[in-house]
Amino acid sequence: AVVSTQSTGVQRSLTSRIEGCKWWSYWERLKRLDLMSLQRRRERYIVIQMWKLRHDQASNDLKIEFKDKCRIGITAEIPSRANSGTMAHQTIYDESFAVMGPKLWNILPATINRLDDFESFKRSLTTFFKGIPDEPPVKGYARRNSNSVLDWLRDGGRSRSQAMTLVQWRSV
Repeated sequence: AVVSTQSTGVQRSLTSRIEGCKWWSYWERLKRLDLMSLQRRRERYIVIQMWKLRHDQASNDLKIEFKDKCRIGITAEIPSRANSGTMAHQTIYDESFAVMGPKLWNILPATINRLDDFESFKRSLTTFFKGIPDEPPVKGYARRNSNSVLDWLRDGGRSRSQAMTLVQWRSV
């Protein structure tokens, strides 16, 4: 989290130096410059890696399993964890690729997670992610949640299909 905060500070500082952007808030700069926060880019990267696992384009050492569920599309199984251990272990487990990857994959609408063409998948994923507010944690800014795509969809009470409808409407 410290590295992420420091990296975000660099992005925040650099975007404030762009002519005409000085007085915009960091969140406003992200929107107007059509950029994703580093946190959002990381989550997008994780989902892209999940696509590669599903299509056997990357080694599936974690043995993540995908299942096609007719109504909601292709889902990834989230590995179970024994309830023993400390809170620190639980946090490490929850933030691991083995858990975050499937959780992020499972929020995708079927129209995206069923795409077999890599470039089409990336374009649709980007459109989907850009349709979700991107307000990364910044010192001095009040925030509603951690800014994870998972939190925005859960906090907003949106289903995957509602989120996709919102994304399609915004891209028109």
